[in-house]
Amino acid sequence: MKRAGGGKIINVSSRGAFRGEPNAPAYGASKAGMNAFGQSFAKAFAPHKIYVYTIAPGFVETDMFNYAKQRYDEAEIIDQSPMKRIAQPEEIARIALFLAAQGSEYMTGSIIDANGASYLRT
Repeated sequence: MKRAGGGKIINVSSRGAFRGEPNAPAYGASKAGMNAFGQSFAKAFAPHKIYVYTIAPGFVETDMFNYAKQRYDEAEIIDQSPMKRIAQPEEIARIALFLAAQGSEYMTGSIIDANGASYLRT
């Protein structure tokens, strides 16, 4: 990317990086590491016009969610969000498209929460 004059990197993390995952501690820790990785790279590579972002979704209607429904009560999962639903993959994809487009460069290093207000951090 440096030789090409820049670019964008978009990582996908999880709200689990912030709230902790007692039933999957390695998962939560790996996502927290992804967040730190993205922020570190954003600082290191911004002078080279390489911009790094991380999206931290909650549950998304994917195979991973289908697996979670086998282990946990689906209604309890959905009730975690005041929106009373989980995200569709297209909603997360739209965030990635926004970040990939011109005009988002000054957001480099950002972690974008996309969890339907199921977990809010300050």
